[in-house]
Amino acid sequence: MSSDIYDCIVIGSGAGGAAAAYTLASRGKRVLLLEKGKALPLNSTARSGRRVLKWNRLEGAEIWLDGRGHAFHPDEAVNVGGKTKWYGAALLRMAPHEFEPDDQHQCLAWPFGYGDLEPYYEQAETLLSVTAFANEPHLQALVDGICRDDGWRVKPLQLAIRPEILKDDYEARHFDGFASTSGYKCDAENSLLARLAGLPNFTLLADRPVVALCSAARDPARIEGVICADGTHYHAKAVVLAANAMNTPRLLQDHLANTGLAGRLPAADLIGAYYKHHLITSILTFVPRRNADVLRKTAMFLNDRYPHTSVQCRAWLDTDTLADKMPHAVPKALIALVAPRANLFFVMTEDGSHARNKVLSGGRTKPAVLDYDQSRLEPAQLQHSAAVRDFSRRLLTRGIASVRRRVGIRGTAHALGTMIAGHDPATSVVDPDGKVHGMEGLYVADGSPIPRSGRVNPALTIFAWGLRVGDRLAATM
Repeated sequence: MSSDIYDCIVIGSGAGGAAAAYTLASRGKRVLLLEKGKALPLNSTARSGRRVLKWNRLEGAEIWLDGRGHAFHPDEAVNVGGKTKWYGAALLRMAPHEFEPDDQHQCLAWPFGYGDLEPYYEQAETLLSVTAFANEPHLQALVDGICRDDGWRVKPLQLAIRPEILKDDYEARHFDGFASTSGYKCDAENSLLARLAGLPNFTLLADRPVVALCSAARDPARIEGVICADGTHYHAKAVVLAANAMNTPRLLQDHLANTGLAGRLPAADLIGAYYKHHLITSILTFVPRRNADVLRKTAMFLNDRYPHTSVQCRAWLDTDTLADKMPHAVPKALIALVAPRANLFFVMTEDGSHARNKVLSGGRTKPAVLDYDQSRLEPAQLQHSAAVRDFSRRLLTRGIASVRRRVGIRGTAHALGTMIAGHDPATSVVDPDGKVHGMEGLYVADGSPIPRSGRVNPALTIFAWGLRVGDRLAATM
């Protein structure tokens, strides 16, 4: 048991947790950051496509059940830096109108407007060295063909990558889905936690999964610390949950179940509800000539006919990564031959929110459940299918045939919304500053309070939200 009392304990070192910890520690608060996983070995393990796929699927992977009781492994990252070590480095702001409700698309409203988050967007972009790269020749020719008419337009894809990556051919081809062994990717560990190294008021403990919240002896609504899987206790004036939108609600659900607190919280039934993770379809194409582009992931396509949808280029595909997306019967030698001629696009649509799409904790004895059914989100389904067909047709007009595959429930990289933020304690779990309604000393800094995903990757918004929560919490101490 630790006898130390911290100002704040942050659970999880991904985008939101690292951002909150950075702000709190920079403001002089005594911060303990607890991470479930270990630091990644930045060696040949991180450079092997086969090993990376195995790491993402098996190392620390937890078995979940879907709403029908079928087992699956969600795409979760258990390591220092969380998903930001593996993500494709696309950091994009949501548009101002995506903070407003959209009833026709089943979209909830943020509890504040774009202007409240804008300074934290700016801070995150500076900390993470967000920049845009020019399109390479092969991609630019494709852009010119697709955007010639029919309403499609292109925007630069903002990336958290240092320009020096262009001098390292291997790293330039392996930043999307791979950890950078040379530090070119500006992830949560490299860009935020590294700035705190050596500070006497900051402590990072890896390989410390948190299994329970500690509360005051006579008041389970007042959180005073945490318990880790090895039995160690840590105490603090405040605890910040940042275990991601899949796991943060489980910690609170378990605390309510163990203490009988559920009856005192008006929105207890909403903890875990409104789970969302984008509708995503991958479009795999092959062209006769070898694609000499290196980065590739530098453009995003938009069309006003599909206001909740974007199409993004994916980075270079090595043989192992491509093999993961092909039928098992396809010979590896054939995959190696066609890989240099392959291109991959992601069509991504905001999926709306439905209260029955929910994360349910199984406690310590049963698997957790992710009850998510896309059929509950008909407007998103219709728009997504139409956008996929339309973009595939545009490719075909350029003489490029494609193969499509929907990313299913396992694709949780963009998970959001399981601890919805709002002003009303009866209809939301977290207040606009990240504090859990009806609780004292408990805050949430990951993507779970974010009610909308817009049509872009949520990582930058999670970083910005985490910075804002840390700022607001520091001001109260």
